[in-house]
Amino acid sequence: MPVRSPHNPASIPLVCVVLLLSMLAGCTRQPSRKTEDSDHPRRIVSLAPSVTEMLYAIGAGELLVGRTSACDWPEEAKKVPVIGSFGHPSLEVLAAAQPDLVIDVDLADEQIGRKIAAMNIRREPIQCRRPEDVPPALRKLGVLTGHTRQADSLAGVIEKGLASFRKEAELRTNKTGIYLEIWNDPLWTGGRHSFTSSMIAYAGGRNIGDAVDKEYFEISPEWVIRQNPDVIACMYMSKKSPASEIVGSRPGWSGINAVKYGRVYGDFDNNIYLRPGPRVLEGIASLKSLLESPVPVSR
Repeated sequence: MPVRSPHNPASIPLVCVVLLLSMLAGCTRQPSRKTEDSDHPRRIVSLAPSVTEMLYAIGAGELLVGRTSACDWPEEAKKVPVIGSFGHPSLEVLAAAQPDLVIDVDLADEQIGRKIAAMNIRREPIQCRRPEDVPPALRKLGVLTGHTRQADSLAGVIEKGLASFRKEAELRTNKTGIYLEIWNDPLWTGGRHSFTSSMIAYAGGRNIGDAVDKEYFEISPEWVIRQNPDVIACMYMSKKSPASEIVGSRPGWSGINAVKYGRVYGDFDNNIYLRPGPRVLEGIASLKSLLESPVPVSR
């Protein structure tokens, strides 16, 4: 089975180009006059990669003095000192960074949050679980950091993009079934309450994982066969051979529509699809291109 690329620049809508330009402008390191105000923090620690992406997207990346090991985008973020893993910072390293604001999404243990508060460090949680949560999260970060203009601008672009995707999705009567394989050993996918499920809905598709009332969960190969998805997207990089070839060689999977008609895709930057952040329109557009890709005439 040939490896099919999920990236087709011609399929990306204009709104995503506008988004990317806005993000590039936001990621440019510029002096911030508002952050000189004592009401705004000057030293921030981000405990989530999605938060780190949003801070850079609104031009507040210069305020970061600490990040998690999972915060790897944009490239400039890698220069910021690591203070621990996602949701589990080292309190000693955190204290040494001397932040006046810590921003998190989900902590591995809420006791960590209480300990941060006991250190007299301000902590702000950012709830962002669906695509429509991204604009409010950006605006909140804009207020917190004094970058309201950049945050409002980017939030507006994303809101318009989501509205456009939603309108197109509502016009689709026959929803293409898609299976997002988040991991392959064991098999994992996103359920009805996952961020990926919401993105698929905006792209005009049907997430086969919606049959399960969970966020992310482990599945069996037989379950995927029964669901018979039209498209399979492998959200990871395979070390041995292309993910699409591995999928096609699984016992019993040759009869799945996605495998039968050559609609298995790999080689993704899964962070675009798994992180609720400023690249959400790019992720939806990519999924939409997969769902709308024509079935090969011959195999």
